Formats: sequence, structure tokens, C-alpha cells
Amino acid sequence: MAISKTGSAAPGGLTRLRAAVRDQWDELSASEQTVAQYLVSAPAEKLMFASAQELGTASGTSNATVVRALQRLGYAGLPALKRELAADFTAATAPDVRLAQRIAHVGKDLENIWSDIFDETQERIDQCRRLTGTEALERAVAALADAREVLCYGAAACELGARHLARSLGRIGRRARFAGETGFALADSLLTLGQGDAVVIFQPGRPLPELTVLVERARAVGAKVVFVTDELSEAFEDRVDAVLIAPGTPTGITNEVLTALIVADALLLALTALDETSAVEHSHQLNALRALLPGEQGNRRG
Repeated sequence: MAISKTGSAAPGGLTRLRAAVRDQWDELSASEQTVAQYLVSAPAEKLMFASAQELGTASGTSNATVVRALQRLGYAGLPALKRELAADFTAATAPDVRLAQRIAHVGKDLENIWSDIFDETQERIDQCRRLTGTEALERAVAALADAREVLCYGAAACELGARHLARSLGRIGRRARFAGETGFALADSLLTLGQGDAVVIFQPGRPLPELTVLVERARAVGAKVVFVTDELSEAFEDRVDAVLIAPGTPTGITNEVLTALIVADALLLALTALDETSAVEHSHQLNALRALLPGEQGNRRG
């Protein structure tokens, strides 16, 4: 088949897509070939912002056919393709240009804005569910279940997921603390990490040097490590106790920590179920303490 050279993003993700289509072409059904031909002919920027439904309509097929075709081509789903294209696009395009293109794609139509946000959110959640199996979750829960204390680490945008997990663990009676420092300031948080502790690291893709130091310190003192990430799983999977995949946003239109928060909630519910009596008792104590504090009426659901 002839593959169009259309597309203005850098060639890495497009080259991978085109190679996959060439290699798998004879294995695709007629409708999947239609999808594949559209994917390699469309501008990369258009693919990055399109939902499976939109790609199905554009290719004259369906969203289910789009998903099947991508899986035949070796992608976990549409977000995986978008991530590869976005990596090239981010490297080749200035942030203000990327922002302008996101705005141009979404437009001013509120219905389109509403749909785009929910479409990407659903895609990321579906991929998160597929990529993290029960065995990985079991290993993560086992690493945290008997921990003396849990250190939840997240820098910059990842701080939200780490703070959420640390606070919520405290509310079910488990000792936990947050750390988000970078550079030499992180040493203070690492100093008190000890045997029997556990660390949960939230970092989707950027390989910060602090991550290696944190993991090596945990291993040196006998603490277990759970890594919540997207692109760094292969780099750290042999050095940590469990890796949970939290797909990032390929377009920037949904929050970076969306799936990390979902993963954190799964860990919390699993740990709560392990010791329901303690969790209920600590919830009762928390509410009793709130009742003694100013603003209790307004914070009843906090």
C-alpha cells in the first residue's frame, strides 16, 4: 500500500505508525485497513485531538473498529498512539503554539468542549484499567499493607496525587507523610525513611534524578516502593515492588494527575478493606475532632 507523507509533527511517532501499518497490513480486516489508511494519511495534530468516535466517523467506520485496528497495530489503545505522536509534537513545537492549536481544535462551542473533555477522560480511564492488572495492584497493596509509614512523593503537578494519598491514608489510621521537594531539599525527607516503610512515587514521564535517589535510598534502608507512572515503567520496574500505570494526557486538555488520583483511590479502598474496623474507628475519631473545630458545619464533607 502507498503511505501518505501528510503530517507536520516530527517523524518518530508517525514513522512507528507507518511501519506498524506496513507490517500488519495483510492481517487487518477490510474495515481495519480503512482505519489504518486514514491514520497514516491524516495530520498528526488532528489524530492527537480526535476521539475514537471522531476517527470512526472520519474513516467511515466506527469507534469500535478504530480501537480494534489500533490494537492489531500494536497499540494499547488510542491514548497510546496519541502519546507517541504528542512526544514528537511537544519536542518540535513551542508551548504557546501547542496551546493555540488546542484552543483552535476545541473552538468556542460549549458542546464540543464538554464532549472533548469527557472523551479524553474516558479514553484515559479505559486505558488505565487495561494497563494495570490485578497482579500489579496486589503487589502494590502488599507493599503498603504492613508499612510502618508511607512516604508519598510527587513533585510539581504530581503533588496533588501524592498529597491526596498521604492525607487519605491518615484518615484510615495509617501513618503517612507527603514529600515533594526537588534538589538537596529532598534529603531531609529521605533521612527518616527506614526499614519497614513504603514509598509511593507519582511521576508520569519526566525522569527526574530525584526518582533514582529516592528508589536507591528506599532499597538501601529496606523500604518498599510503588511507582505510579506512565512512561517510566520500563526504567524502574526492576527496581521497585510494583508499577501501576496511570496514563498521562496526550493533548493537555485534561488534568495530568487524573488517572493517578484514580489509582490512589484504588489503593485506598483496598487498604481500607484490609482493616475495616480500624478505618471505621478512625473515621469516627476524625468526625468527632471536626465537631470540636470552627467551621464544622461547612466542612462536614471535607
